[in-house]
Amino acid sequence: GQPHALAWWFDAWIAAVTRAPEAFVLGTRIVETYLALALLTGFARRLTYALGAAFSLLVWATAEGFSGPYVTGAANLGPALVYVLVFFTLWVAERIVGPTPYGLDVFLERRFARWRKVAEPAGGDLAVRAPRPLPRRTQAAAIAGVAVAVGLLVGGLQSALAVPPATPANAAAAVSPLSLATDAPLPTVRDARLPPLASEGDVASITLEATDATVTIANGVTYAAWTFGGTVPAPILHVRQGQTVNVTFVNHGHMKHSIDLHAAQVAPNVAYRDAEPGQTIEFSFVAKVPGAFVYHCGTAPVLVHMANGMYGAIIVDPAKPLPPADASYVIVQGEWYTSHLGNKAMGGDIVKMGQARPDEVVFNGVAFQYRDQPLPAKVGKRVRLYVVDAGPNLPSAFHVIGGMFDTVYPDGDAAHALHGVSTYAIAPGAGAVLDVIPEQPGVYSFVDHSMKDMEIGAVGRLQAVP
Repeated sequence: GQPHALAWWFDAWIAAVTRAPEAFVLGTRIVETYLALALLTGFARRLTYALGAAFSLLVWATAEGFSGPYVTGAANLGPALVYVLVFFTLWVAERIVGPTPYGLDVFLERRFARWRKVAEPAGGDLAVRAPRPLPRRTQAAAIAGVAVAVGLLVGGLQSALAVPPATPANAAAAVSPLSLATDAPLPTVRDARLPPLASEGDVASITLEATDATVTIANGVTYAAWTFGGTVPAPILHVRQGQTVNVTFVNHGHMKHSIDLHAAQVAPNVAYRDAEPGQTIEFSFVAKVPGAFVYHCGTAPVLVHMANGMYGAIIVDPAKPLPPADASYVIVQGEWYTSHLGNKAMGGDIVKMGQARPDEVVFNGVAFQYRDQPLPAKVGKRVRLYVVDAGPNLPSAFHVIGGMFDTVYPDGDAAHALHGVSTYAIAPGAGAVLDVIPEQPGVYSFVDHSMKDMEIGAVGRLQAVP
């Protein structure tokens, strides 16, 4: 959302930082610590003021921009830019008033005459200078300058750190993806059909790649996502109970990522450990329990990684097959917490994630996609829905309007089946297998029966024909 003229600046620093993020963070901490200690002890003031102004300008330009922190509705000068003014004010104050006779610079100048070149913004011999009374006009000007600088600093910090309360006025002013979406039906939708088994044999091999990608979250609206395989939700994994599953996880992202498969029973500190950018992790597990499960990135903060799109469904068929279905679909419910990046592009909003205030609740990544293009069904034929609630925060009350779940398999085991269920609750991180048999031709909406969630995207349709 920054001016295009500064794109080269942002691109250059992003390229520099992503090569070694830990080293960049360490360097930042070293510079901040030096500035704090130098200001406290009066050390190398000429160098400190120049370095402080340049460093603050860098922070402002790369982390805050012209409108302050990236929070919809917030506009401020940016505290880092205020620090630039503070360092400039210190420089000018010494030029007008003269250097202070206190601090380490005095001690060093008495022993090393050349130290004056890095210590004296105002020039002169600090080692022999004594405090002198200032004219009243100079005192007034100095006090006014300090007051303005402190006022800007405090105001900038308050604006940056204080999150506006969630009021109707703020909500109305916020830019949501649905307010940017076009009214036309989506031209294409994600294929919700259950894919074939990864392998018919005793061993199944799957490869998952973490990568950044731009995905569609509403008609005409995109999101800068973190993904497995470039899609949200991630590719559907389909295996059979009893199979040995060999997993290869490759991190092509720009930060640490990991994989957490709820269908697996493995040591998480080994199989689910963080992978550095460019690193590959391999492990195996036996799919012992049938059902519909979520898999996701388990790198801290997990909330942010999942809310940015790193989740998918793994389906484990029972060793004894369920009754055959005429159509089988996989529905993964998820949430988008967005901030407006400009035009019709959205990014993540960590504050909304923490407060569980999604802008969209969606089936298979895109709001209303199966409302616009219903999933085919046949009257009197069994439709099997593998429903996974990826969350990361909200439960799903899954319901088919005008229908009844003939059978619900809470864990994919036919011995645990429920019958005649109207609405089935699925917790975040859980899944279920739901069978519905349309009795008459028509359009049957499937929804999250939380009406708020249905209004912001969690609705689709089955089109039942004779």
